[in-house]
Amino acid sequence: MLPIKTILHPTDFSDASAHALQMAAMLARDYSARLIVLHAMEPPIYYGELGVSFSAPESHRDSALDRVTALIESLAPLNAESLLLDGVAAPEILRVAKEEHADMIVIGSHGRTGIGRVLMGSVAEEIARKAPCPVLIVRTPHEIPREEPCATAVGAI
Repeated sequence: MLPIKTILHPTDFSDASAHALQMAAMLARDYSARLIVLHAMEPPIYYGELGVSFSAPESHRDSALDRVTALIESLAPLNAESLLLDGVAAPEILRVAKEEHADMIVIGSHGRTGIGRVLMGSVAEEIARKAPCPVLIVRTPHEIPREEPCATAVGAI
């Protein structure tokens, strides 16, 4: 059995992340592992020749901190902790995984394909390629529409 003592769960507060958190929490419970919930806030955006930067307002950081804290509180009595970092998601996730000696990363995926994936990139894909430990990518389950029964011809063979 794979020894799992520390699980890292990066979140962007999306539905995909919520489903991955459920999986991470179950694994943390089953393995009595420490669960780290990480949110990376993107760096400021620079515009113009003068290098004027526009960063997220302090209220945005406070909101993210409140959301991460609420996630941790919802996981009680698990051994869970939160990290709110400034930086680009994938490099921060990889850095924390190394520093915290994560045994597994459980991350959600939006399941983008085609042009959406090309334009948006895939943090989960980059993590899977570069992580120092196993990565579990959890896709958001989609409701599968029920198909209507096929009409059959009477007397057809």
